[in-house]
Amino acid sequence: LLPPLLAGAAPAPLAWLHSRFYWIADHVPAFKVPGGRIRVLRSPDEFYQAMKVRIKTAKHRVVMASLYLGTGPLEQDLVDCIEEALKHSQEEAAADLKVSVLLDYTRGSRGKNNSRTMLLPLLQRYPEQMRVALYHTPDLRGLLRLFVPDRFNETIGVQHIKAYLFDNSLIISGANLSESYFTNRQDRYVLVEDCAEVANFFAELVHAVSDISLQLEHDDTVHVMEEMVHPYKGNRVDFSSSAHQRIMGVISVARARQQLLELGHLRDSDSEFEGGEEHSDTWLFPLVQMKPLGIQLDEEVTQRLLMEAGKDATVYLTSGYFNLTQAYMRLVLGAASDYCILMASPEVNGFFGAKGVAGAIPEAYVHLAHQFYSKVCKLGQQGRVQLHEYHRPDWTFHAKGLWYYLKGKDGPCLTLIGSPNFGYRSVHRDLEAQIALVTENEQLQAQLHQEQEMLYQRSTEVSHSTFKQPDRYVKLWVKLITPLIKNFF
Repeated sequence: LLPPLLAGAAPAPLAWLHSRFYWIADHVPAFKVPGGRIRVLRSPDEFYQAMKVRIKTAKHRVVMASLYLGTGPLEQDLVDCIEEALKHSQEEAAADLKVSVLLDYTRGSRGKNNSRTMLLPLLQRYPEQMRVALYHTPDLRGLLRLFVPDRFNETIGVQHIKAYLFDNSLIISGANLSESYFTNRQDRYVLVEDCAEVANFFAELVHAVSDISLQLEHDDTVHVMEEMVHPYKGNRVDFSSSAHQRIMGVISVARARQQLLELGHLRDSDSEFEGGEEHSDTWLFPLVQMKPLGIQLDEEVTQRLLMEAGKDATVYLTSGYFNLTQAYMRLVLGAASDYCILMASPEVNGFFGAKGVAGAIPEAYVHLAHQFYSKVCKLGQQGRVQLHEYHRPDWTFHAKGLWYYLKGKDGPCLTLIGSPNFGYRSVHRDLEAQIALVTENEQLQAQLHQEQEMLYQRSTEVSHSTFKQPDRYVKLWVKLITPLIKNFF
């Protein structure tokens, strides 16, 4: 019912928003919030503790989307927090608390003890309040599904969104629900506190993906919701079409609603922002990428951000798995702005020391980085495009996103924070979501700047000599096979 009200209307003015970013609202919803309600979390432990505290105090909803849930004691402690919250809810007059968990089917089903077995007790004890959905890519079907073994089947496509919601507060991150992400695997995490409109959007987004996913039952079986197309038994085109319609419906309605709020036709549920001491000086734009379902909003926005970064800008870009798509690579190499790119050194790569073929993946990333650095040098861009490697003993590196600085400013005016890695998988295979955060709040800019500095301070700049070091040696067979497999990791 909302779109007809907007027909023919000019885009709502975005007040103070810098002219170079106003166009993002043409693609996705734009949420105006006070920057004082946004906090950058620094460490895995802070991320873990923030979730536990908010689960225990949640009154109405806990919504968690991740690739998987681990099976260790820290993960069990998190599950126990959920059970404690559900138990308290039942002791009250009305059991209002609903818990919804969205994971990937293949990753969440790996091994005898897995994400499913961790959550089954909650499904059995609280069937009316607990929901677990397992997304299954429509591209893993037929003979491919029959013959591709566990772990390798995850390369076809997964649910990769990492969003953790507690009542009206949201943590957007790239971190999964697993022990290393709570202890010694560096990622990024942004907490948005008490912002109902933002929380409602992500709750609806996760529910939409959950609706098209397989539903986990208390006996560890799965089924498809009524009137939904089966992801690998049903028609591939029909599944993608219905999934596209369901998810884009959430995005379109949210975008129309935010435009009406800007035009003054609706009362904002976050109306406490207005007229109080808090000033809405920050915009959050949710960017969704689900290419298997025909949704590519994140790709469109990211490409334009990279393309329009001018001489007055410096972009700090980071990825735990540096494997830029050809399109992103061309934009970085052809841009006018300065780029400082942070990637994992081999010893902090998540696959370092893995058994079998996976153990060669860090070498493949070294090879890809060397190829990119050679292109930078060939084009004479070393002064404009710098590569850095993250080092930290006994840690791994999983951070991704970017920080966008304008010349003369101490803090970034924009950051991208969420699950995408800027690689082929993120763009073409997996389900991804992140937030483009644009702010003029100086305290929030300072937090984001400190976050960027904290990561880059543990890095060294890449040079020709880097690739001559013994630990950067890449075997011939890895060089030969990398072009064939780089779109799968």
